[in-house]
Amino acid sequence: MQHIIDRFISYVTIDTESDPNSQTTPSTEKQWNLANKLVEELKTIGLEDVTIDDKAYIMATLPSNVEHEVPTIGFVSHFDTSPDFSGANVKPQIIENYDGKDIVLNAEKNIILSPNYFKDLLQYKGQTIITTDGTTLLGADDKAGITEIVSAMEYLVQHPEIKHGKIRIGFTPDEEIGRGAHHFDVEKFGAQWAYTMDGSQIGELEYENFNAAGAKITFKGKSVHPGYAKGKMINSMLIANDFINELPKGETPQETKGYEGFFHVHHLTGSIEETVLELIIRDHNKIKFEKRKDLIGKIAKKINKKYAKQFGEDIVTAVVKDQYYNMKEKVLPVKHIVDIAEKAMRELDIKPIIKPIRGGTDGSQLSFMGLPCPNIFAGGHNFHGKYEYVPAESIQKATDVIVKIAELTATPGIFDVTEKPKRKR
Repeated sequence: MQHIIDRFISYVTIDTESDPNSQTTPSTEKQWNLANKLVEELKTIGLEDVTIDDKAYIMATLPSNVEHEVPTIGFVSHFDTSPDFSGANVKPQIIENYDGKDIVLNAEKNIILSPNYFKDLLQYKGQTIITTDGTTLLGADDKAGITEIVSAMEYLVQHPEIKHGKIRIGFTPDEEIGRGAHHFDVEKFGAQWAYTMDGSQIGELEYENFNAAGAKITFKGKSVHPGYAKGKMINSMLIANDFINELPKGETPQETKGYEGFFHVHHLTGSIEETVLELIIRDHNKIKFEKRKDLIGKIAKKINKKYAKQFGEDIVTAVVKDQYYNMKEKVLPVKHIVDIAEKAMRELDIKPIIKPIRGGTDGSQLSFMGLPCPNIFAGGHNFHGKYEYVPAESIQKATDVIVKIAELTATPGIFDVTEKPKRKR
């Protein structure tokens, strides 16, 4: 397992934070540092057709070692890290034989990773936990996934007695800013289906995710000397506040779970003359998703009507853009690809946790691009922040799952994976 830990550490210590304000792909130049390293590593472990394009999308092939027909499958991960928290100068800490007590991430700043707050820690007593030093995120999202795919391919190369079909792997930039699949060449990838290794705790297996949209709402105002403002001033910041108060109460990220959707206000900047509100809209149910988007327009229309006479034109402008959709409708017709992953976990004594993703992955977009792509655990917890950690044993287990999926897919009679996907009745 030390080999896997060393590989993971070598990835997370390379800063690959993406930038939502950049118009390039990848969005940051520094993502090339890990991308180029991965290309050389894939060649070194013995993969074929290793390519990287001008946007840093990496693909490679492990050829089939069986003579019978086996579907080509793929495994995908992203190498960028979230801009929500710094990914520069990551200094991982390795806690061996975790005793179930508080982990001091940074004594000087009194930053503690405590099982009293993060109760999931307790399920990893006795294991090797990799944490941050409390000043950065760790990057297990999704460098754990990359570690698992590379390690699984290396293992299969070194153990030709394990039979498998053709396997394609893909690594992408900019997933954390919603662009990971934008330039992914599905036709070039050439797989019948794939799996993203981008979930959280051990056992997660997901093929449902949110339908997602983003909204940018601009509020106009009129600035007048406050001493003489009665009936004249219009404070755009207060209008924005009125808009927020019109959103359904209790439908925020911190108050919802499971299949419950939400509105999430994440940026608000303004002055008397102009305020810009940015929020995201999420729901697993397509009908409810459409109603949520419609509500944004209805609230804007209501406020515009209220101020029409005083302002003389629309005071609120709302722009709503879809971001990604629920992959469930694309995966259910080929449900056997989920069944294979579930069987792989059970054969490795891993209890599958099949649940909806309260977010999205490259797999959701890829599924709608013609590559059905469920999501499998990468093993980490508390992504996008200083309390992020990953058990080394979970990385090893995810690696084992990849190997087992490859083996099962090539085993005649396990599932009829060669027949064409059936349409939903």
